Amino acid sequence: MISVKELDIESMNEEVKTSEQHCTAAARQKIIIVMPAYNAALTLEKTYYALPEGSYDQIILVDDASSDNTLEVASKLNIHAIRHRKNRGYGGNQKTCYAKALEEGADIIVMLHPDYQYDPTIAKDIVQPILRGEADVVLASRMLGDPLKGGMPLYKFVANKFLTWIENLVLGTRFSEFHTGYRAYNRRALEAVNFEANSENFVFDNEILVQFVLKRMRFKEIPVSTRYSFDSSSVSFKAGVVYGLSILRTIARYLLFKCRLVKFKQYN
Repeated sequence: MISVKELDIESMNEEVKTSEQHCTAAARQKIIIVMPAYNAALTLEKTYYALPEGSYDQIILVDDASSDNTLEVASKLNIHAIRHRKNRGYGGNQKTCYAKALEEGADIIVMLHPDYQYDPTIAKDIVQPILRGEADVVLASRMLGDPLKGGMPLYKFVANKFLTWIENLVLGTRFSEFHTGYRAYNRRALEAVNFEANSENFVFDNEILVQFVLKRMRFKEIPVSTRYSFDSSSVSFKAGVVYGLSILRTIARYLLFKCRLVKFKQYN
């Protein structure tokens, strides 16, 4: 007869074995941080050195034809830097980032802005749901923290909340924020969507989320603190209005596609 004590020991051994298997699997995952950069010379070094030790295997920075010495700063750090000859825009920058990361064999891709606005120290935390097999996409949400305390302008806070509410309503999601620039994706997620067909501009961030929703990817959110300062990038009020209208257009395209009225190659 097997005693309860023996069963407990067997159970504990099984848990240890499972934990070791998870650790081994996690150790095999190649994590690449990508940085879409534009005039980030003043903040790149701070962002780089704030990243926790062991949180990544490689960093790829794409300089979108900056007018400052971003590329020169990157070359002094352990960063694989690429420069666009002409400015392609935020979305175009991300396309190069992801294509290069996949080419380099990344299993997990983390997008972090090099302007030190988002807290780089959570780089280890943002990949954990993917390493545990719980998510394909992880979003670092400012709205799970206190963005106003971090300096987010009130009009941006209100617009963020309003647009996120509309997007959740239409897409059937429950995100606290659709507009974060700090994200982690597994390889499967990026390979499942045609991100090259998306916008070259800021609305790329929303378009790729719509693509992931259509592909039924698993999502998780974690909180992130932010810092708004003169040396961190910020969208002007006019550009913000254009961005908001672009999001409404993206939602309209999604509805047309879901109702099978119009086909869009980015959603195929």
